[in-house]
Amino acid sequence: MSPEASSVPRSLAEALRARDDASLAALLRDRPDLVAPVPTDLTQLATRAGTRASVLRALEHLDRFTLQTAQALAVAPDPATYDTLHELLAGDDGDPAVDEALPGAVATLRRQALIWGDDDRLHLVRTARELLAPSPQHPSPTGLGPTVREATSGMSPGRVQQIVNTAGLPSTHDPVSAVTALTGLFADRKRMDALLAGAPEAAREVLTRLMWGPPYGQVTADPATHLRWLLDRGLLLPTAPGTVVLPREVALHLRGGRAHRVPEPVPPAVEPAVAHAPQIVDATGAGQAYTALATIEDLLKQWDQGGPAVLRAGGLSVRDLKRTAVALDAPEPLAAFWIELAYAAGLLASDGAADERYAPTPAYDTWLERPVAERWGRLAAAWLAATRTAGLIGGRDIKDRALSTLGPGLDRSAAPEVRHRVLTLLAGLPAGVAPAPEAVLSRLTWERPLRTPQRDGTEDLRIRLARWALSEAELLGVTGRGALSSHGRALLGAAPDPGPGRDGSSAGPSTATAVGLLAPLLPEPLDHVLLQADLTAVAPGPLLRPLAETLGVLADVESKGGATVYRFTPASVRRALDAGQTAADLHAFLAQHSRTPVPQPLTYLIDDVARRHGHLRVGVASAYVRCDDDAVLNEIIADKRAAALRLRRLAPTVLAAPCDPATLLEGLRALGYAPAAESAQGDVLIVRSDTHRTPPRTAPEPVPEGPPPADTVLLTAAVRAIRAGDLAATAPLKAPGPAPTGGDLPRTSAADTLATMQAAVMTGEAVWIGYVNADGAASQRVVAPIRVEGGFVTAYDHTADEVRTYPLHRITGVAELAED
Repeated sequence: MSPEASSVPRSLAEALRARDDASLAALLRDRPDLVAPVPTDLTQLATRAGTRASVLRALEHLDRFTLQTAQALAVAPDPATYDTLHELLAGDDGDPAVDEALPGAVATLRRQALIWGDDDRLHLVRTARELLAPSPQHPSPTGLGPTVREATSGMSPGRVQQIVNTAGLPSTHDPVSAVTALTGLFADRKRMDALLAGAPEAAREVLTRLMWGPPYGQVTADPATHLRWLLDRGLLLPTAPGTVVLPREVALHLRGGRAHRVPEPVPPAVEPAVAHAPQIVDATGAGQAYTALATIEDLLKQWDQGGPAVLRAGGLSVRDLKRTAVALDAPEPLAAFWIELAYAAGLLASDGAADERYAPTPAYDTWLERPVAERWGRLAAAWLAATRTAGLIGGRDIKDRALSTLGPGLDRSAAPEVRHRVLTLLAGLPAGVAPAPEAVLSRLTWERPLRTPQRDGTEDLRIRLARWALSEAELLGVTGRGALSSHGRALLGAAPDPGPGRDGSSAGPSTATAVGLLAPLLPEPLDHVLLQADLTAVAPGPLLRPLAETLGVLADVESKGGATVYRFTPASVRRALDAGQTAADLHAFLAQHSRTPVPQPLTYLIDDVARRHGHLRVGVASAYVRCDDDAVLNEIIADKRAAALRLRRLAPTVLAAPCDPATLLEGLRALGYAPAAESAQGDVLIVRSDTHRTPPRTAPEPVPEGPPPADTVLLTAAVRAIRAGDLAATAPLKAPGPAPTGGDLPRTSAADTLATMQAAVMTGEAVWIGYVNADGAASQRVVAPIRVEGGFVTAYDHTADEVRTYPLHRITGVAELAED
């Protein structure tokens, strides 16, 4: 039933004023940009909700059918009835799916203040109509053109009368009524059928080509007979020299009343593609999770002594990325992903030194001490919330600058929301079931349709983010064989889905449940290796951390996989001796952790390197070599290969060189010797693998997509403040005479202000005041005075919902409120 005329809202502000508090809170929750800062009243809220930036943001978060509904309203009369809107979407033949989905779409648009009014008078917000209505510069996705009234706005009255007469309509007294009559003809199904029945076949073919858009066509100065037939009857109208357009009413008749060729009221289903046993999916995911952890550890071990230098513009050079990729035995895009993941988790940062380099952070050492599953939980949580997007690396930004690893310009605020949506769609399938990637992408496209094509012809960023999310989830073990694992499902459940188009980056997921489910699936670390006679050791599984660290220093990793193969070499044994171990320590270590007897060749190798280790000492002269056995020094000087070191004897047991100690060390080792470095005090320097760390660093904060969603407390306070401010702005005055308008403050003399305040204290009534604070900001308030003394008034402020004290000299004026 239509509401009474007095209750029909005349503007969006009046429509918002008629809402209850829950509806206002829902609006502020769906459009968080409206609450930052909190509007002073409902008029300001309506104004802000109608701004171009806010409307664009709201439209970007609509699903395809809701957007189609808004587009249909943009080509409908203003205001339009619900039945008119339904006909534009369902057509003359009707569509049960549209019947079911349309009430929800209208409710969404009304809740987000994109439309207002009752079902018999639906108004699309003016800014949204301007954005979605068809124009030559911005064609509508509906493919419709201008109305007859819009297309004939510049046409001469005589030409309009000719069209009316040729179409079989009687002449009118003015062009306005003529256009109205022509519009009525085109909107009448029966009369239009009769008119088109006499059209030439070629003319009907032209109308068919223009029917679904674009509605514009080209004609010559002397059009063909069939085109002249259409032009004479207004079925095509000229818009510019040589250009004609199909009027909107004609196109809708040809389409059977549909605004869109294919309405999409139902989201595409994410159909299952492959089904696996849930146990296989979980085991595969656990294996991937362990591999991810091992890769991150390998990466940061390589940078223990200080990683690559930071570019002047920030980030990692292409050469350093290639070196890292070779060291990790991974393609460059994959190596970039692992580097970015370590950075997002706070395990990697720049050291901030003068010669700035990347290095592990102190948090990395703490992370290494945690159980394996907890380490994975930190990586997975960081990935889920990160806005930095490794997939962009290698591309170029809007200023045509290369995007580098760890460099600026990689943040995409939509990334966390897309990851949440992808995992949520996977979670909607039965356990162990994997969908086709294209089905996931189709669903995401429906939830957030692309309205403007990419200028460079590339795929929509949201779709690229979804593709990267699917591959990265597999790399991290969140999914296994394309299906969501049990620990991945728990990880998603710990971070509530923000819904289509909402940013979930601020959810801050707790991963305790996911970690608990993953832990039993990971292999138990081993405390032993298998030593072999060919100077290799086989680790049949993951090793305990102390064992892995010591073995990593004593031997070189030769191959990885289900079993890791280590190889012992003179250089690796010397590395262990440089780290402070002795030959006895190494023999005891191998005997303790080997399930097979220690091979004799390995024993000989350790003893041989240890016997020569430290026999030579390298220090600073620029560099010097000292040795108690002068025969060894004689041998070095006599060796022609040592000529490049330019050694000279300072004493029977001391040689000096002009190069630095590190170069002298490497040079002597290349000659087959085993020198040890010593300090300025003559002590042997012990080189450890964890000597370089950055100062304490925090993980990079995700860049949110607009203002973060407000919580319930903020929404409640915002609605109360808006209501109070609206009361102050719209409260009727008791005193006769014109009330201030347009935000003007009430003006009264100081004596009248004091008298009115004192009277309000005695009667307990509320009054309306204008107030200017110490910063010069003016506002209107409804207050209930409690006490007036010493030049101050103490009152309950309905706008702030608290008791406040105001200096009387800052009150511009006061007026009593009407009793009702």
